[in-house]
Amino acid sequence: MLPAGQECEIGGNLSTNAGGINVLRYGTMRDLALGLEVVLPDGRIWNGLRVLRKDNSGYDLKQLFIGAEGTLGIITAATLKLFPRPQAVATACVGLRDPAAAVKLFAHLRAVCGDRISAFEFFGRTCLDLVLRHIPGAQEPFTRRHEWLAVIDLSDVLDVPLDKSLHAALEGFSGDIEKFAVTIDREQAESWWKLRYGISDAQKLEGISIKHDISVPVSRVAEFIAQADAALHSAYPGVRIASFGHIGDGNIHYNASMPDPAQNKVFIERHERDINRIVYDLVAKSGGSISAEHGVGQLKRDLIPYYKSEVELEMMRSIKRVLDPRGLMNPGKVI
Repeated sequence: MLPAGQECEIGGNLSTNAGGINVLRYGTMRDLALGLEVVLPDGRIWNGLRVLRKDNSGYDLKQLFIGAEGTLGIITAATLKLFPRPQAVATACVGLRDPAAAVKLFAHLRAVCGDRISAFEFFGRTCLDLVLRHIPGAQEPFTRRHEWLAVIDLSDVLDVPLDKSLHAALEGFSGDIEKFAVTIDREQAESWWKLRYGISDAQKLEGISIKHDISVPVSRVAEFIAQADAALHSAYPGVRIASFGHIGDGNIHYNASMPDPAQNKVFIERHERDINRIVYDLVAKSGGSISAEHGVGQLKRDLIPYYKSEVELEMMRSIKRVLDPRGLMNPGKVI
């Protein structure tokens, strides 16, 4: 399930190798695509609509077009993996001390619950306060305020009770859980997920922000957030940082702005480039990527040479020259 719902389409997800909150269970679009049909820049149609799980008869050509943002061809059809609809779901909302506790909790739940974990999202107090201020019907999940929250789903294709298993797993965690609740009631679960889904819309209502869609190894999520927060707060006192995302695959949406709209406009105009370099340098130091699922486009195109080796860049340019020598496909993007 993708948070964007009806606002996104299969083609766009393939083009950026997007995931979603259930990427833990089902993977990104690279994991879900078995075959593609692609219109090549010279007008030929490549029919790669295979349904094979194993095919080692040459290069896996479909992977060239997944995540390529339309720069190598136009995807016109796809064959995708399908999964049985879960018959049982249990959802937890957890108050946490910090991102380090979220990482430890995730490792604990993977060890105890295995592949039944289908979603594990986390977000900070800044995000929650924005949602509570702007999204109708959003409510504080606990009587006490917590600096970080996680919303977690366990699911199974069998109609078996999962709430007791999830409750026991959370109760058995010796880390920094401050409070938690578990439910199998859909309405209650949706109220918790609303807090996560509403973050992007709530941010928009307070103006633009400097957005970063980055990924780091899961084990370094907490370290990255701590280092980036410290660096930005030191360089730009009063900066508002909204961190949220998919803890299970290390994909963090890390956004910076100023609370005052008038001050924010000037702040972004003056400092966006420098803030990007601070954040992306820390991403590189952590062994991560400056674009997790939203793509490179033209906004990050000129940054790529700083964070990819010359060998990688030349390989990408060579593929582009062979498939699209006239530069017809989404020109000026990626490379």
